[in-house]
Amino acid sequence: MAIGGLIGLLDDIAALAKLSAASLDDVSAAAGRATAKAAGVVVDDTAVTPQYLQGVAAERELAIVKKIALGSIRNKLIFILPAALLLNHFLPALLPIILMVGGTYLAFEGAEKVWHKLSGKHDDEKPAVEKGPEAEKQIVSGAVRTDLILSAEIMVIALSTVSHQGFWSQMVSLVVVAFVITILVYGVVAMLVRMDDFGLKLAQRESSGMQKLGRGLVTAMPKVLATIAVVGTIAMLWVGGHILMVNLGADGTGWFNAPYEWVHHIEHGISEATGALGGLLGWSFNTLCSAVIGFLVGSVVVGVLHFIPTQKAHSA
Repeated sequence: MAIGGLIGLLDDIAALAKLSAASLDDVSAAAGRATAKAAGVVVDDTAVTPQYLQGVAAERELAIVKKIALGSIRNKLIFILPAALLLNHFLPALLPIILMVGGTYLAFEGAEKVWHKLSGKHDDEKPAVEKGPEAEKQIVSGAVRTDLILSAEIMVIALSTVSHQGFWSQMVSLVVVAFVITILVYGVVAMLVRMDDFGLKLAQRESSGMQKLGRGLVTAMPKVLATIAVVGTIAMLWVGGHILMVNLGADGTGWFNAPYEWVHHIEHGISEATGALGGLLGWSFNTLCSAVIGFLVGSVVVGVLHFIPTQKAHSA
């Protein structure tokens, strides 16, 4: 090969390398933006998951978290990712409907937990490992089922951020988001549920300061996990209600749009009238309204689902 031809070939290879690097940079940037935009739902997912581990024997906690994490990544990559990309390409109008179905399910789960708590009934507190492997499977399947809804919301939010990209860039970006979000969420969950064991190890150190910190962690973690369980229930109502409110008013027409317009108008007014704290206060108002809507819709579903079996029992 002539020297000139070799130099030309090297120039072509260098140009292709630069183009590939630029494409990877675009995908990385898009994935980063998508992950950041979905961060609010990530917090909800992190708060919801630990409640499924209450009453589980300590030696089974990490194994169950691993199973839930694998179920979560399966949800994102096998079910949600192909469906979201295909619907976004062929039937984009169906995405809000699917989101509303998921929002209704979350609202139902949250409302059911609230009414169960208000009823004064108590679940069997024996660790799942003592109840048998079937109980553990139910814990995992329940958590993965709830994760499916939250993961769908995360992936659809992420998709909206990269929708201007080409099909393959969208797919790669969403795969990155799926892995980053799953590792983040379940890494934090694993850390939370094992924090008391870490505290016990610190309490056995020679340093009095480490011992005090360890005992403090052991004492605090049951309260922290109980608080996270409450936050998880509120998160179900909040996210479910927000999904319903936003998607019902997405087209900006009809009376379905009234709740969204009212909440958005007051949120904007609060943000402008309260100075530096305006953004936080406006967001808090929006969150409260979303949770109330979620609780009302969820309570209706709870009532219907409890009413139907009662009617069947009376007619039998």
